Amino acid sequence: MSLSGLRTIADRLAARSAAFIGWRRYGLAALLGVAAALALPPFHVLPLLWVAFPVLLWQIEGCATKRQAFALGWSFGFGFLVAGLYWIANALTVDTARFWWLLPLAAAGLPALLALFTAFAVLAVHMLRLRGLALALGFALFWLVAEYLRGHILTGFPWNLLGYVWAPSAAMLQLAALTGIYGLSLVTVLAACLPAVRSRGAVAAAVALLVLVWGGGAVRLAGAPAADDPVLRVEGVLLRLVQANIPQREKWAGLNPRDHLIRHLELSARPAPGARPTHVLWPETAIAYLLSEDIQAREVVGRVAPDGGAVLTGAIRVERAPSGAAGEPPRYWNSLHAIGPGGLIQATYDKAHLVPFGEYVPLRDIFGFLPAVATSLDFQRGPGPRSLQVHGLPPVSPLICYEAIFPGAVADPDNRPGWLLNVTNDGWYGYSTGPFQHFQIARLRAVEEGLPLVRVANTGISGVVDPYGRVVARLGLEKTGFLDAPLPAALAPTPYARWGDAPLAGLALLLAALLGAATLGFGRRSTR
Repeated sequence: MSLSGLRTIADRLAARSAAFIGWRRYGLAALLGVAAALALPPFHVLPLLWVAFPVLLWQIEGCATKRQAFALGWSFGFGFLVAGLYWIANALTVDTARFWWLLPLAAAGLPALLALFTAFAVLAVHMLRLRGLALALGFALFWLVAEYLRGHILTGFPWNLLGYVWAPSAAMLQLAALTGIYGLSLVTVLAACLPAVRSRGAVAAAVALLVLVWGGGAVRLAGAPAADDPVLRVEGVLLRLVQANIPQREKWAGLNPRDHLIRHLELSARPAPGARPTHVLWPETAIAYLLSEDIQAREVVGRVAPDGGAVLTGAIRVERAPSGAAGEPPRYWNSLHAIGPGGLIQATYDKAHLVPFGEYVPLRDIFGFLPAVATSLDFQRGPGPRSLQVHGLPPVSPLICYEAIFPGAVADPDNRPGWLLNVTNDGWYGYSTGPFQHFQIARLRAVEEGLPLVRVANTGISGVVDPYGRVVARLGLEKTGFLDAPLPAALAPTPYARWGDAPLAGLALLLAALLGAATLGFGRRSTR
C-alpha cells in the first residue's frame, strides 16, 4: 500500500474517532487505556502504543467542551490503571472474610483516583486548543507533568510509568542514566503521539527519536565491560539470595513460623556448587520472629552467617515502652537487620516510605471506627535512605518493598552506597503481573544511579542487576531455591545521580519551546 493510501486510512480513522460521542467516546478511550497498559511489563506489546495514543489525540480533537475533555482523559487513565494495577486487589484475598468489602475499592477505587492526573492532562491540551503537531507536543508535555505529579503528590505512586515499556531493551533504558525514568516516559509518549499528525515528517521524527535513544544506549553499552567480566565485580564477595517461596496465607499461621525459619536456614546452608557465599540475603519480613528482642532467634540465624560476613534479613523491629510508662503501646518498624555469627546485629535499617493502608492508615482518627482499621497497627517511619556498613561488603542502601519504585530517592546523596538491596514480599499478589512489574521497576533504579541492584523476594522475582540494568542472575516467580551470585561493582555517579531532575527539566523546557513554535505556526496558518 502506498503512503498516500495509508494517509487516507489514517484520515478516515481520525475522523471517525473524533466523531464518537457519549458512552462510545468514553468506552473507546477506556479500551485505548487498556491497550496502552499491555505495552507494560510483562506483556510488552509495544505496537499498541501507536494505536492507543494517536486515536486518543484524534478523540481530543473531537471534544467540544471542557467536561468532555476531562471525562475523556479520565476514561483513558482509568482503563490504563485498572489494567495495570488490578493485582493490588489480590492482597485482600489473603483474608477475604475480613477485607472483602475493600475489593472494589482496591480494584477500581485507586485507579479512579489516579486517573484524575490523566484527566487534567487532556483537559489542559483541550483548553489550549492545540491541533496537529502542537497537540502531539503538548500532550507529551502534559503527560510528563501528570506522571511526575502522580509520583510525588501526597506519598506518591510512580508505578507503571510509561518508560518501563522498554524493559526488554537494555539499550533503550540507558537514557534513564541521564534523565531518569520520567525522561524515558516523555520520549516514549512523544514518539507514540507524533504519528497522529498524519504527515511523513512527523512519522520520520518519531522513528528518528527512538533510533537516537536506542543508538545512544547501544554506544554506552558497547563501551561497557561484559556483564560477566570480572572487572565489573566486587572482589571477595559472593552473595546467596534465598527465595523460600512461602505463600502469604501460611506466613503467619500457627506453628508455620518455626517451619519457615527452618526452610530459610536449610536453603542458606546448602553446599555451594562453587565458592562458598560470603553473605546470605533473606527477603522482607522473612521470618515471624522479632529479631530485635529475640536473642535466641538471632543466634539461630547467626549460625548460617558466613565467617566475616552476615545474614541480611527483613524483620519487624519493636521498641517497647520503658518500665513505669504504663499504657504506652509498643512501636513497630518494617526493618532490615544485618546479623553476624553469634547473632550480633551489625546494622539496622528502618523503612521510610510506608505503604498507605498497608503499613499505616492515613487519617486514622477519621476511619478508626472501621473494624479493619481499629484492629490494625501503624508502622513507624524510618529516617530515609541510608548507607549501611556491613562486614565484608561495600556500603549498601536497603530498599524495603516498594521503596524501590521511587526515582531519585533510593540512595543517600551525602554518603553514596556501593549497591542497592531491595528486599520484598510480593507473595501478597500471587502469580499476577504485579511481581513482574515490580522487578522491572526496581531494575531501572540501577540504571539511574549507576549502582548494582540485588533483589530478594519471598516468592520471587529475585535477581541481580548490574549498574547498566543488565540482569545477570534471576530466580523466577513462585520458585523455591537460592542464587549464588557475585556482587557487580558500582560505576561513577551518573548524570541523574549527580543532578537529579535537572536534565529532565531541560528536556521539558526544550519540548515547551517546540510547542510554542508549533502553536505560533499553527496560529499563523489558521488566520490566513
